[in-house]
Amino acid sequence: MSETLHLRLRAPYFYPDEDLLAQRGITVSYEAIRLWCNKFGPEYARGLKRRQGRLGDTWHLDEVFVTIQGQRQYLWRAVDQDGDVIDILVQPRRDRRAAKRFFRKLLKGQGRVPGRLVTDKLRSYRAAHREVMPSVIHSTDQYENNRADVSHEPTRQRER
Repeated sequence: MSETLHLRLRAPYFYPDEDLLAQRGITVSYEAIRLWCNKFGPEYARGLKRRQGRLGDTWHLDEVFVTIQGQRQYLWRAVDQDGDVIDILVQPRRDRRAAKRFFRKLLKGQGRVPGRLVTDKLRSYRAAHREVMPSVIHSTDQYENNRADVSHEPTRQRER
């Protein structure tokens, strides 16, 4: 009993299932629940993604730097015209190679090419666009990428 309590106090996350099971007289450690999440979580996430439906054909891309374990990383995010997050990627760099990697990940995850791509004026996007998706219309007009900027707000608030 004390060992379970000790694990609970050291656990970085709170799982409500622990208390639910404890009320029924079942003692489960934090580690067991973490293993269940690792085992069943990915399949559950895939099922949710399949039910999500089709995303829009205009993709807004943007990146923001975040600090993870004291290291500056870049969080790349793509949202569609409705503000639904298509995909995210964390990378240490913000160059052409990183942008190409993000574009390829988006294409692989969606299985189709967008009708229009909206980004800010970062030159890495232009170079990656020319190599990975040259047939897609690429727009860099001012204020047009606000949809992607707004999607970063929850991340920025958490970081503060």
